[in-house]
Amino acid sequence: MTSLLFHPRLTDCRRLFLRDYQVMSNIGVHDFEKEAEQRVLFNVDLFIPLAASTPLQDELNEVVDYDFIRFTIEERVARGHIQLQETLCDDIARALLLHPKVRGVQISTRKPDVYTDCESVGVEIFHIKDQ
Repeated sequence: MTSLLFHPRLTDCRRLFLRDYQVMSNIGVHDFEKEAEQRVLFNVDLFIPLAASTPLQDELNEVVDYDFIRFTIEERVARGHIQLQETLCDDIARALLLHPKVRGVQISTRKPDVYTDCESVGVEIFHIKDQ
């Protein structure tokens, strides 16, 4: 699979990522999913122009803080039950793209405890801001 950093709109970007971030969430359409929270694993890639993310003073305020990604996910999950992973991914992607330094986002969610006969089920999306 080719890296999204080769996408023409992202070649001047760095990729900031969060891997397998686990959050307990009220998610799902099945009755058994509505009875209790379940684990959802998030993988996020943010694409940030080098001009907006190359620190000159080695200070956190010069870059996008990883906590921004975590907080955005936690804030959406805290709003309550959501039926579809597609909706969850879209909501989080839209919120992440509101950051002025973020040009693109790739996010996946997966639920590892829904079925016993597979590792997980999930969704992945990719969005780039309009120019």
